[in-house]
Amino acid sequence: MGTQIAVDLTPRRVPRVRTEYRRIVTDIPVPQSIPILERLRQFEPRSMSGQPAVVWDRAEGFQVYDRWGNMWLDWSSGVVVANAGHGHPAIRKAMIERIEHGLTHNYCFPSEIRGELAAKLAQVAPEGLKKVFLLTTGSEACECAIKLARTQGKTIDAKKIVIVTYQNAFHGRTLGSQMAGGIPALKDWIVNLDPAMVQVPFPDGFRGPDTSFEGFLKALDRAGVKPAQVAGVMSETYQGGNASFAPPEYIQKLRAWCDKNRVLLIFDEIQAGFGRTGTYWGFEHYGVVPDLICCGKGITSGMPLSAVIGRNEIMDLYPPGSMTSTHTGNPVCAAASLANLKVIEEENLVENSRRMGEIMQPLLGEVGSRFPKHVGVVHGKGLVAALHMVKPGGIEPDSGLAADIVRRCVEKGLLMFAPVGYAGASVKIAPPLVTPEDTIREGVAVLEEAMREAIQ
Repeated sequence: MGTQIAVDLTPRRVPRVRTEYRRIVTDIPVPQSIPILERLRQFEPRSMSGQPAVVWDRAEGFQVYDRWGNMWLDWSSGVVVANAGHGHPAIRKAMIERIEHGLTHNYCFPSEIRGELAAKLAQVAPEGLKKVFLLTTGSEACECAIKLARTQGKTIDAKKIVIVTYQNAFHGRTLGSQMAGGIPALKDWIVNLDPAMVQVPFPDGFRGPDTSFEGFLKALDRAGVKPAQVAGVMSETYQGGNASFAPPEYIQKLRAWCDKNRVLLIFDEIQAGFGRTGTYWGFEHYGVVPDLICCGKGITSGMPLSAVIGRNEIMDLYPPGSMTSTHTGNPVCAAASLANLKVIEEENLVENSRRMGEIMQPLLGEVGSRFPKHVGVVHGKGLVAALHMVKPGGIEPDSGLAADIVRRCVEKGLLMFAPVGYAGASVKIAPPLVTPEDTIREGVAVLEEAMREAIQ
């Protein structure tokens, strides 16, 4: 994920916008919002000041509102969270009913609703992955998967502890998840990096031009890692910041290599799961099944909950009381997740993601082709995409241009989060899965208008 600087809080006079889905009636940032933004900067760490200066008041479906009459078409889904849309009535109702029922926390003591959610997640998971450990954040899920992979590896050989991940990968902001991540700048603070966590190039065909599986084997060899030392290979299903996928043939060969060498294959589905890519699980595009799935974000469409889903023999490695979490399957979050999963099924949101993706992805490709000197590549599937902004004449990332494009989009009523991905130069697009076709087309038109203004 990219590194942002604090957003300028000086209100800018911007053109007024009034369409069915977008409305900008004030300067941006809104002058009346400045005291709120300044209070946040006074009492929160500076690291929290990187997003566009839009003070959210409420959000519904695929739109976000402030208190001063502005309305944005949301292309962020929060941060790839609101798969079922913001504040879906069924999800809100389930949460209210759970609160009014009288149970809002129960640690690891048994509860019926936690059992219902674990059973439901096992049901939607692939055959063979039927144990579910409920957690709170995506980082926590990735840490747990690393723990399980190493524990499993040590049952085979004490030296089988290497975790292989990918360059430019993002798995979270906790110690283990950042060591597993592939962004060096995010790991400077760690100092004593785990030598048994190694990164190899991600075969996206752009930043990682070698898309052959032989490239994976050569990278391990360069790192001095033998297959017998590897406990697990963990990859985002698509690289979150760049919306980049690996070739299916590569992943299929990786699956076979893991099987041959008794290595766990872990997919970080935090951003990809629950329909985001046009399939229920993102790894379905590869035609393989992992040993462990890390999921979160779209699992509730708004509440803090994550999960690790895996094979029984892996998930049961630890005895009672030794792999737990304070807020595991929190009753209110569990209610939200169950309602969310039901909405995704009943409203056919996976299918909508696929259909809207078949419209959005070619349109974004056309936009990219109109700015060939500044858009290195457009990656994505379903309702996630990224435009990789580059400086003319090569593939050097242009984070300044990406930030300018996002700012202009926000001022036009199209909400996106700050640029992410390699060097913070990817314009990331992630509408809620409830988004209809006309808003997709309107959003692409606004994006192209913002790009044309920024590039001139």
